[in-house]
Amino acid sequence: METQLDPMKDDLPLMANTSYMLVKHYILDLDVDFKSKVIDGIIVLFFETGSQYRKTSSTGKGGCQLQFDETCKMRASEFCHIPVTNVTACSSETEYNDFAVCGKGEEDTSDKNGNHSNEEQASGISSSKDCCDIENHGNKDFLLVLDCCDLSVLTVEEVDVAAVSGIEKLTRSAKLTDASKELEDLRNQIVHELVTLPADRWKEQLYYFTRCSQAPGCGELLFTTGTWSLEIKKSGIHTPTDFPHAIRIRYKTKPEGRSVTWTTDQSGRPCVYTMGSPINNRALFPCQEPPVALSTWQASVRTAAGFVVLMSGENSAEPVQLREGILSWYYYVTMPMPASTFTIAVGCWQEVKQQSFTAAIQANTEFSLPSSQADFRWHEEICGHVEYPCRFQNPAARLQAVIPYRVFAPWCLMERCEEHLLQLIPQCLSAAYTTLGTHPFSRLDVLIVPSNFSSLGMARPNRESTGELSESGASVVKHGLKAEKIFMQVHYLKGYFLLRSLAKTIGETSYFASLRKFVHKFHGQLVLSQDFLCMLLEDIPEQKESGLTVEDIFQNWLDTSGIPKPLLEEGETWKECQLVQQVSSEVTKWIQTNQRIRKSGKKKRKQDEVVFQKLLPDQLVLLLESLLEQKTLCPRILQCLEKTYQLREQDAEVRHRWCELVVKHKYVPGYGDVEKFLREDQAMGVYLYGELMVNEDVKQQELAHKCFAAAREHMDASSAKVVAEMLF
Repeated sequence: METQLDPMKDDLPLMANTSYMLVKHYILDLDVDFKSKVIDGIIVLFFETGSQYRKTSSTGKGGCQLQFDETCKMRASEFCHIPVTNVTACSSETEYNDFAVCGKGEEDTSDKNGNHSNEEQASGISSSKDCCDIENHGNKDFLLVLDCCDLSVLTVEEVDVAAVSGIEKLTRSAKLTDASKELEDLRNQIVHELVTLPADRWKEQLYYFTRCSQAPGCGELLFTTGTWSLEIKKSGIHTPTDFPHAIRIRYKTKPEGRSVTWTTDQSGRPCVYTMGSPINNRALFPCQEPPVALSTWQASVRTAAGFVVLMSGENSAEPVQLREGILSWYYYVTMPMPASTFTIAVGCWQEVKQQSFTAAIQANTEFSLPSSQADFRWHEEICGHVEYPCRFQNPAARLQAVIPYRVFAPWCLMERCEEHLLQLIPQCLSAAYTTLGTHPFSRLDVLIVPSNFSSLGMARPNRESTGELSESGASVVKHGLKAEKIFMQVHYLKGYFLLRSLAKTIGETSYFASLRKFVHKFHGQLVLSQDFLCMLLEDIPEQKESGLTVEDIFQNWLDTSGIPKPLLEEGETWKECQLVQQVSSEVTKWIQTNQRIRKSGKKKRKQDEVVFQKLLPDQLVLLLESLLEQKTLCPRILQCLEKTYQLREQDAEVRHRWCELVVKHKYVPGYGDVEKFLREDQAMGVYLYGELMVNEDVKQQELAHKCFAAAREHMDASSAKVVAEMLF
């Protein structure tokens, strides 16, 4: 597959050969520099031999070699060789106080809420300078391929995990000898024992992962970087089994790297965050992007004092001062997840707190369940995922309706978050618990992201081809590089209406019971949409008798363009809804009022004033969309419309429709609203640029160019590309 990939096309290549070697754990050591807009990183990767090699290893190494030769023939790569000089370990041994070495049955020292705190010490590594000797080493050595893009890779080396004191208790190998071959085998055996430690020894595991990451190097590896990959090999090593299972990579991100966005928050202060789309994290650190590569990680991040580091992690990180003006933050996860779920955000965030709200949180925590749901959660069942410290097996976690959470925001939004957001989060967590059951994570951080955050992501299912891999484990994401794809909402809309239709068909009680069963059965695993649909139909055998099948659902809802037929058939029933009828009545009033004003000209008649009803936000969206179908609305109607519903104070969905009306009817007093929307809601504003240009109105086109010029520097790359194509 690798030889056929063309990065210039719309398909995004996932190059990592996960079938041969699989990352089980990452340790990241990062320095964030806002002046240079660069993250300087050291990453240590711990591997297990992949499934493809394990399946055929019984035939012997000779029989397996043909598989790897095909991968290596991808191209005659030129490798960068850096001689082993001045490679030293850290001068001091670091211990994580939180990770008391404990065996099975020993007490977990995390707090009662499962919210792990931590202390972190600095660690570093001294490595050689760049010195490249270009050689062609042939095609017989095994080639490790990682997903990598927009990174400057400086060094790659094997880590001597056997040099860690006390690590020998993890291995059952014979007495260590000086034979180099046995040393290599011992190192890989140590990594194997470490990554396969039982879940109840997770603290000991993280402790030794940390110690191993600080071990000295024992030989630098040959590597080369391509457009989408980092390729690594060791001379004379022909199979994944013999390839080093712990490697350290020193690298730097690039300011233009597509996995991170350097920008400013709503207060104008600098910040950086991971985008997660369209290329996930490969421009943040070398990794394995295919979802099958489930791994854990831990990360230490240093930055200037005044900045807060937030990250996807199970512990509530507090900063440690390393030296004057420099703070270090440490996070970790124990649930194996795809590398694409790694997130980081660094900025001058403030934590939003409200002391008087403690009682409300406690009230929500004391949450009682209907007996049927409680019985369901207490039902003992073996989890289907790989082993990790699972909350579904923790009786206390199964009864926790509201997990610990923190809220962070730019200082200018603190008051609004305290007033509106803090009250909503415990209610949302309780609702999720009521509907779906046990929270899979022990805690939650909520961040108000910058206005240029690309809020529209997209999963691209392709039925049986979803997750399809080559023999090596490489794959592609269909249309992954097509910038405009992330702004298409049809997938979400179809999915929403499909789920609503299924709930109506089988009844909400049965539907929500199936959702809870789905989460309980598949948590911690990779799941396809057909897995959910099959389970749903298995629970409702009467639906099979009526002819409803997974194939029918795909054919009618997912595999066809346009509005699904079942949805069209429900259209008339939908119009009978009382809320919709109320909107229809208000639309009629506005249309009639518009007609009267147009006939009477500028003359105002107070006796003809109409009383309009209050509407919910969703009703306002429907009202404005209905009015968008009108050919002409006079300025007085638009002015009255905005004042009646206070449209400038509504949510983004409502304001977007208002801006569309402003653009369509060239309502100049509303141009400021359009400009504000394009500045503060950049992801949603992409469509408005097109509407400003299509009218071929000089003022509107000037407005589009003005807004784009002001926002372009901090705009999401995909958004900027799509808008530029509209404007130029």
